[in-house]
Amino acid sequence: MSVPAMQCEMPPMTVTLDLPPPGQASYTDIEALPERYVGELIDGTLYAQARPASPHAVAASRLGALINVAYQREAGGGGGPGGWWILDEPELHFGADVLVPDVAGWHRERMPVVPNVPWFELAPDWLCEVASPATARLDRSLKLARYHRAGVGHVWLVEPLQRRIEVFRRSEEGWLLVGNHFDDELVGIEPFAALPIALADLWLQEAPEAV
Repeated sequence: MSVPAMQCEMPPMTVTLDLPPPGQASYTDIEALPERYVGELIDGTLYAQARPASPHAVAASRLGALINVAYQREAGGGGGPGGWWILDEPELHFGADVLVPDVAGWHRERMPVVPNVPWFELAPDWLCEVASPATARLDRSLKLARYHRAGVGHVWLVEPLQRRIEVFRRSEEGWLLVGNHFDDELVGIEPFAALPIALADLWLQEAPEAV
């Protein structure tokens, strides 16, 4: 079955992949994707996304770097609060579902060391999805539901084109929206409230006009 691949903020173009029918995909189909595509499986349906364009890449890399510096260390070790493992694009396996967030973090109390494995079955305590209009349904509906079911504690949805971060905290009943931050705010966001984040640093800046 040939269908247009989902894309994130790419220039106008149509890329056709030969994807299996909905509900009939397996991990073998992820492995068969072209190198520049990220594949995810939900209920046997393969979602293939091209590697992101610059607004997405800037937001994900800058946010991951900021949190990494402050938290990727033993707790109380100096230089920041510590106590976490922060990883870029970890592959998560929740049963037959395969999900790849942009950034994720585990409390070291739950994962004392990072195992030498191709994917993770232990749900992160926090993760971040950098969204685009093309991935809104996947990120907000399908993936959020799977993250809640797996026991993820916090999810950030970052929209670089809208210059916004939405913050969700898990409850037994569902996700609670506990933060909605925009533009150039300076904020500490749970579960990393001790780290002030200048949101303006996450957004792609327009090139100055030539004079």
